Amino acid sequence: MLGGTIALESGRTRAELVDALIAMARETPGMVVGVDFCFSYPAWFVREHAAETAIVFWEIAATHSERWLAHECEEARFWGRSGPRRSGKKPAEFCGAEGAVRMLRRADEACKVRAAILDTELSARVKGIAPKSPFQIGGAGAVGTGTLRGIPQLQRLHAAGFRVWPFEEPELRGKNPQPLIVEIYPRLLTGEVKKSSADARAAYLAKKQREVAAYAALGRGVLTKARGSEDAFDALVSVMAMAEQRASFLALRKASDPVTLLEGAVWGAG
Repeated sequence: MLGGTIALESGRTRAELVDALIAMARETPGMVVGVDFCFSYPAWFVREHAAETAIVFWEIAATHSERWLAHECEEARFWGRSGPRRSGKKPAEFCGAEGAVRMLRRADEACKVRAAILDTELSARVKGIAPKSPFQIGGAGAVGTGTLRGIPQLQRLHAAGFRVWPFEEPELRGKNPQPLIVEIYPRLLTGEVKKSSADARAAYLAKKQREVAAYAALGRGVLTKARGSEDAFDALVSVMAMAEQRASFLALRKASDPVTLLEGAVWGAG
């Protein structure tokens, strides 16, 4: 969103997108970027790798990410893909009530709670709004692959001067503002909608156009793209939510809680 306009684009690789964001930050240093992947892993896993903060863990994850994703990897906790040394099934330590909590970050649990607050049906899975574990690297809704391949790009942005919340204090104000990156969970921002259905996406956007002035002002091309794919739909709804709540970014502060400094937090989850 630049100068009050909205554009939806695709076609870049992860590395090319990072290059574009770094270039944009030179012109708009006070910008905020929302990224849809986990910025870290559960605290016990981060500590297992002798990392005192998530930022230290990024280097470890970047070093091992492709090995953890490989079919022949012996690390069974990354599940969802089968191979010579992995069954593809969820490991026993992640089964049952305790295991389900173990494979999620506290930030993911916060998304569940927030979803329940926004919905009258108090449930761990609120009408399809349920975060997945970053250990899941295959199967429906898996976020692990995007996380392991996204963390090295997060490192690049951090090295280029981007502040990463909640691990660092945002600096959006003052004479020398710095761009900010936050982790978002689009499913929490869209609410209940069958995103896989083009008709459902169209109905959702039509309703927003009737009820929200900012949506009514959107161009036809942007809406056509958002109706056309789940990714474009997520991108549009997310940026609209971020623009609507832009004042909240000025209130963000670096976390003081040790677990949050290891695991991260999701913007908007509370």
